[in-house]
Amino acid sequence: MSARRFLQLDVFSPRPGAGNPLAVVLDAQGLDDAAMQAIARWTRLPETTFVFPAQTAGTSYRLRMFSPQKEVPFAGHPSVGTAHAVLQAGLAMPVDGVLVQDGIAGALPLRVTGEGAQRRIAIRTPRAQLAEIATSDDPRLQAALRTWPLGSLPPARMQGGRSWWVVEVADEAALRALHPEWDAIATLAESTDSMGVFAYAFADGSEGYDLAVRAFVGNGRRFEDAASGAANAVLAAWLDLRDALPRGRQPFDVSQGREVGHDARLTLLVDEEGEVWSGGQVQTVISGTIDW
Repeated sequence: MSARRFLQLDVFSPRPGAGNPLAVVLDAQGLDDAAMQAIARWTRLPETTFVFPAQTAGTSYRLRMFSPQKEVPFAGHPSVGTAHAVLQAGLAMPVDGVLVQDGIAGALPLRVTGEGAQRRIAIRTPRAQLAEIATSDDPRLQAALRTWPLGSLPPARMQGGRSWWVVEVADEAALRALHPEWDAIATLAESTDSMGVFAYAFADGSEGYDLAVRAFVGNGRRFEDAASGAANAVLAAWLDLRDALPRGRQPFDVSQGREVGHDARLTLLVDEEGEVWSGGQVQTVISGTIDW
């Protein structure tokens, strides 16, 4: 066994307890796949990441991430949270304000702005692609959406590292009142090789955000995700395709997680090249070591 630096973080969070939890194991050299999967099961968090020295020129560090069930090729909140941990530990420093993460999804840049408690980190997410557009009466969707008051944009399945159905709900009040049909969402997720349904509604801006979202995961465990950078990124790509971004090529803010006891805030940007950046603040909750 070796003592390895370990952090538990709260990602996309202006304060501890508001965002999505993440475990990060630094000094991961010597851990094999079985050990990393065992640690991810032990933490019982949505994802656990493992940091290795950079192996590719131009990258800051190498990263692998695991859910309790399997290795994950990419997810937004683990990427942003791990960058925070690496900076806090002094394992890498930004070059011209940028870190570069090396993982299964390739070399992905992260922009770092601000210092200390005001530091924000945003990752350029893998470019999302439109897989299909459906109608609300599509037989595959009917059971999952049958009680939902829908908005004007059609449901669509977007592929971006992970696949999500993005579904507009008529307004924020209706979104927050949704009661998901978990069996139907699980059936939809499994039959279309997707994570589940990412529901969204445009907000009036009175509370400082432009969109409210809810992520219903039906693939594997059935749960509502407190904050998902990757899901918000595929939504941003979809809105860009429909010329429906809340602020055009300017950053916009998203509220997620209130219905599951959180209050995450994410900032999304689609740049002039059509690349999507997903980010926010990160809070350190636990900093110590584990013997493994």
